[in-house]
Amino acid sequence: MTRIGLLSDTHDWWDNRYAHYFSACDEVWHAGDIGSTEVADRLEQLPVTFRAVHGNIDGYNIRLRYPEVLRFTVDGVDVLMKHIGGYPGKYDPSIRDTLLENPPRLFVCGHSHILKVKYDKALDMLHINPGAAGVYGIQAVRTLVRFTLSEGTVSDLEVIELR
Repeated sequence: MTRIGLLSDTHDWWDNRYAHYFSACDEVWHAGDIGSTEVADRLEQLPVTFRAVHGNIDGYNIRLRYPEVLRFTVDGVDVLMKHIGGYPGKYDPSIRDTLLENPPRLFVCGHSHILKVKYDKALDMLHINPGAAGVYGIQAVRTLVRFTLSEGTVSDLEVIELR
């Protein structure tokens, strides 16, 4: 069983509550638009496994550290993470073929700043966009997501609002 903390779109914003809410997690994932090496460094210093992809606003230094697409398995769950991914029924052309040809169990993306958790019945895949954790953008409320991966399943999903 692995507890996951998920965030996206920090846009160079650090909030000490990230560390607080992710303290009970085994891994923390960032779905892109980290915004600075300083924020990346602070996330990497958390006492957990850290995984990330770069986003469209991330500069050269972030792009060197994190790939555009990351695929991995945790506790039997096949995960695919990409910053710009779209959502069920309207996946971004840059990832659509990959999803259709070999769908993961969990697809994680960011970019829209809109929190969305939706099951794609056609692909038997859960889609999670954690919304935006930073202060830049259109989101009314900043959000984080936590969930558990165990024996090929996703459970105990919770949304954390940072007001």
